[in-house]
Amino acid sequence: MPLNLDQIERLARLARIEISAADGGETRDRLNDVFALIEQLQAADTRGIEPMAHAFELAQRLREDAVTESDRREAYQAVAPEVEAGLYLVPRVME
Repeated sequence: MPLNLDQIERLARLARIEISAADGGETRDRLNDVFALIEQLQAADTRGIEPMAHAFELAQRLREDAVTESDRREAYQAVAPEVEAGLYLVPRVME
């Protein structure tokens, strides 16, 4: 079902975007092209095809879980304005 200019104006208002009258026709045509592509995709017979989590069946290479950095918390917190029990204290923003 192709969209008309009134529907494009309503969508723009709902999305809180401004589409000029000159751009309305181009926007309508582009959205109608998207909907036509969706209709083509929906017409494809997918019975018997398992859904995939990703387009490529890849195995993720993982690195060894090893500590590579030293604990520098005290050095970082030494320059902080306020610290208590290893935590940074910040001003309250909500009451």
